Amino acid sequence: MKKMLVIMNPYAGMKQANRYLAGILDLFCASGYDVNIAMTQSAGDGTRLAAERASENDIVVAIGGDGTFNEVVSGVMESGHSVPIGYIPAGTTNDFASSVGLSKTVLGAAESVVSGVKKHYDVGSFNGRHFSYVASFGAFTSTSYEVPQDLKNAIGGAAYILSGIKDVMNIKPLHLKVKTGDTELEGDYIFGAVCNSTSMGGIINLKTDDVDMNDGLFEVMLIRSPQNIIDLNSIIFALTTQSYNECDQISFFSSGKIEIEAPSTMPWTLDGEYQEGEEHIIIENIYNAIELMVPEKKEEPEQENAGGYDFASGPLLP
Repeated sequence: MKKMLVIMNPYAGMKQANRYLAGILDLFCASGYDVNIAMTQSAGDGTRLAAERASENDIVVAIGGDGTFNEVVSGVMESGHSVPIGYIPAGTTNDFASSVGLSKTVLGAAESVVSGVKKHYDVGSFNGRHFSYVASFGAFTSTSYEVPQDLKNAIGGAAYILSGIKDVMNIKPLHLKVKTGDTELEGDYIFGAVCNSTSMGGIINLKTDDVDMNDGLFEVMLIRSPQNIIDLNSIIFALTTQSYNECDQISFFSSGKIEIEAPSTMPWTLDGEYQEGEEHIIIENIYNAIELMVPEKKEEPEQENAGGYDFASGPLLP
């Protein structure tokens, strides 16, 4: 019998996955898996559990937000064992899940774990620490780890936007030197992201045509500090219309390796989780790094019932 390790963060998002746990496990067992489940209790548990136990299993499944998925990916890579990864997104924004076309419903995503197809994706390295889809700094980036969890649970993605507005009003320009290939940039920036996703915090979105999540390249966006209201309006217009290359304040390009000189006190986020700053940073794309189970077609199943019994996947927990 095939073995499956499920690593779940029971506090992710609005805790909606908890109510469907019986249905999820019933589906996995009915699909022929011997399922072992571990609950994370603190930061880093997902990485440790995956690193220690990936080699004993035929698939590792993450249930939680993008931070939980990040930890599981990191652990699988640390294990040195090439094992497929399943992801049931249950966080607040689920940027990565949206980018790869996973179902927005818990049971729909669970179905893709057992009936989907394997697809390779790149992974990033930030001075050796892995990230799944984005490394960012500046406006909006601190929002993801500073917004209280109860506020995220209460109003969802709106919590990021509300806190992000305050973030922009208080942001101080950060002086950076950026080198990639033959190109060198230097200036004062209010935001930067090195990403492998079409969505960043549900606030900044990239065109799907601009993003290939398995091409060995990142999409890089740097926003210079506006000098006046005209610059600010230009930035806002470019972001809302996705016309990044038409704004002088925005640099947007693709690269597989980026070197950055920055203030050591400048914080970063990796997949929405806090990362301490460093003076010299090397961000590299690890091509073809993981195998992820995704739907064969991007078709959205019907939404689960709010309570009672789900006839497709079993009982719901109260």
